[in-house]
Amino acid sequence: MADKIVLPTTLFTESNASSDELLGLYKDMLLGRNFEDMCAQMYYRGKMFGFVHLYNGQEAVSTGVIKALDKEDYVCSTYRDHVHALSKGVPSKLVMAELFGKETGCSRGRGGSMHIFSAKHNFLGGFAFIGEGIPVAVGSAFQSIYTKQVLQDDGPIRVTACFFGDGTSNNGQFFECLNMAVLWKLPIVFVIENNQWAIGMAHSRSSSYPEIHKKASAFGLPGIEVDGMDVLAVRQVAKNAIDRARSGEGPTLIEALTYRFRGHSLADPDELRSRQEKQAWMDRDPIKRLKKYLINNSSIDLDSINQVHLNVKKEIDDSIEFALSSPEPQIKDLKRYLFAED
Repeated sequence: MADKIVLPTTLFTESNASSDELLGLYKDMLLGRNFEDMCAQMYYRGKMFGFVHLYNGQEAVSTGVIKALDKEDYVCSTYRDHVHALSKGVPSKLVMAELFGKETGCSRGRGGSMHIFSAKHNFLGGFAFIGEGIPVAVGSAFQSIYTKQVLQDDGPIRVTACFFGDGTSNNGQFFECLNMAVLWKLPIVFVIENNQWAIGMAHSRSSSYPEIHKKASAFGLPGIEVDGMDVLAVRQVAKNAIDRARSGEGPTLIEALTYRFRGHSLADPDELRSRQEKQAWMDRDPIKRLKKYLINNSSIDLDSINQVHLNVKKEIDDSIEFALSSPEPQIKDLKRYLFAED
């Protein structure tokens, strides 16, 4: 177990967002949580195969960052990618079908849990290997600059949000890509989802300098720590970083302090973390905190919140029905999608 429990100390952030925006944030977080809970059920019923890594507890980071992006912006994820895809607008039925390995999935059933991808939604994919997505995200940000400066595109600069975990921050790609992004002033936001554990290694034991956001100073970009259990705090920090990137000022590194409520994957018995640690973080559940905020500090009534719950439940039920009724990939298409088609 970890040597100590370190929790963010900020109170829940006040917001000037409208009631519709706040309810939208709540709906997105709730959709992510319920989707992952249903994934666990389907996995243990034998409807999903391989490794499945769930996002429970970290929803404020996905919602806070991705919902602050424009539709044309890009998102690059990790193997814990389902909820990132949902926040980016990939329909839940297409994500669920992908997890079932069906032809109707967003990756045609070829990607599975760790390789969710949707070109239509500028979702650049999940990546199974640690740090694999960071160079891809830097390439995405480079093409945004190239399109603007060389091809003379008259639209706004497209920003890339790159997600990865605390364990990844000890890998070479992290340092190399931060350096490159600053040199070229690339429009990218690096988002570290510090959920305190890299599989079974506590973050406090894996790095000689555990405050990851402070590593940004070595490369000359802003490094910001934020309470990753507070969606409004994450959203405000993300908006500032996105505006900075879009205006041509370069990248920002955000370290969101969060926690995964389940084991590393659904195959993980989760015996390394203490009950005390897990309970301390679960008491700060980002969805419950936002619900309390909505009731106490906005014009949103309980009936509206309950309606969101009903809508999300129906969407999840529909996604399961769609996945179950979708066709399997055919043997004759085994080698299809390996190369670009005319």
